[in-house]
Amino acid sequence: MAAGGTTLEQTPTWAVAFVCSVIVFISLVVEKLLHCTGKYLKRKKQIPLFEALQKIKEELMLLGFISLLLTVFQDSIEKFCISKKLASHWLPCKEEEPKSKSTTGHFQTSSFFTSNHYSRHLLAAKNPKSCSEQMRQWKQWEDSIERKEYNPEEVLTEKDFTAVQDHDFIRGRFLGIGKNQAFMGWLIAFFKQFYGSVTKTDYMTMRLGFIKTHCKGNPNFNFHKYMVRALEADFKKVVRISWYLWIFVVLFLLLNVAGWHIYFWTSFVPFFLLLAVGTKLEHVIIQLAHDVADKHMAIEGDLVVRPSDDHFWLRRPRLVLLLIHIILFQNSFELAFCFWIWVQYNFDSCMMGKIGYVIPRLVIGVFVQFVCSYSTLPLYAIVTQMGTSFKKAIFDEHVQEGLVGWAKSARKHQADLRKAATDGGDGSSSGSSKVRHGSKYYRMHKEEATSVSNTTSGKLELAQVLPVHEGAIQPHQQPPTNDHA
Repeated sequence: MAAGGTTLEQTPTWAVAFVCSVIVFISLVVEKLLHCTGKYLKRKKQIPLFEALQKIKEELMLLGFISLLLTVFQDSIEKFCISKKLASHWLPCKEEEPKSKSTTGHFQTSSFFTSNHYSRHLLAAKNPKSCSEQMRQWKQWEDSIERKEYNPEEVLTEKDFTAVQDHDFIRGRFLGIGKNQAFMGWLIAFFKQFYGSVTKTDYMTMRLGFIKTHCKGNPNFNFHKYMVRALEADFKKVVRISWYLWIFVVLFLLLNVAGWHIYFWTSFVPFFLLLAVGTKLEHVIIQLAHDVADKHMAIEGDLVVRPSDDHFWLRRPRLVLLLIHIILFQNSFELAFCFWIWVQYNFDSCMMGKIGYVIPRLVIGVFVQFVCSYSTLPLYAIVTQMGTSFKKAIFDEHVQEGLVGWAKSARKHQADLRKAATDGGDGSSSGSSKVRHGSKYYRMHKEEATSVSNTTSGKLELAQVLPVHEGAIQPHQQPPTNDHA
């Protein structure tokens, strides 16, 4: 207990039992709620979101472990002695300000981690919902193809000729005063992210380019469903706290010194990163238009863009996800920290800072959260599909498992071959037996993976998609030929 408060020895047992009962009841309700949510996601076959929920549970366990450590070592931490000279430097408030009791430091630190953790997940969970609302219009465009408003057979059949300069996608992304210049292209991309970031023509053109590149044999491929599955798979990576994000938290706590206003200046980091990412994603669409318009005046069939990693930073489309992860975490942390200060110390506390720094900080945080939800995340969902590779979310979950099993069997078979090649003498017959067994096992899994891939709506050739791994899949990599497939 705090100094001057009632100790446990002097506290009525009914009060202790009542408080413990309330805490246990709340814990059980939260645990049951998470369990029911997990069952609902599995029943709806939302495997990526279920895995994201599991990540949240892991972080809750980590949070509980941190609180336990603070409780166990509270007395030891309070006994640490430092000189008055050191204690008078790097204070979050000036010395004339009233200070809290040292014995409550543990509970303040614990509540800091708790409030920041829950607030961050609450804000992060809002983003995919807002993003899905923005992508509903894209679903209508995809449905219009299924209703044969746009006949996919005619779209994918090369006939007649298309005047490149007269195509709506080129006119919107390439032609016009200054649009063919590098500087004006970046400037237009910067403002385009705030309004009409993806038009219907943009969606139809990028969708056609993806199908023509990665699944020519399936003109009915549902590009929108693939994007949603890929975005859900990426969401489970966004909700976790990586080691480099913990470094940011420690640096933020270290540099939160009175007069430095570090919380104000760091709020500009996600702001500028967000603008840079949104501009780059829009510029990728402009580059796709330039690639076609610079090389052709007229083309046979419909206009088709060519996806390529060359349009992205360091030729890595996945780098965009890393930047979005940093943006969402830092912005959510900023807003959560402000909320925690408000609740713990009141709005006029020295920890909150001057009003002239607080209001712009909150405005920037809300702006970043809104733009990231309604513009940047939808842009990320569609533009990052314009890379050389595609993601394993192109398959349903059971197909992914079959392909992964095939790849593991293939690697095991190759390892058996290498091991048998090194064997000699008396062990040659044993090695040959292992190779024959491995070959049979290998063929069995390959046939199983081939049959399961034929059940998908995509009906892609197996040679286009293997090997399967956690990251992107290279379409030019092919498995060995199967005579029975």
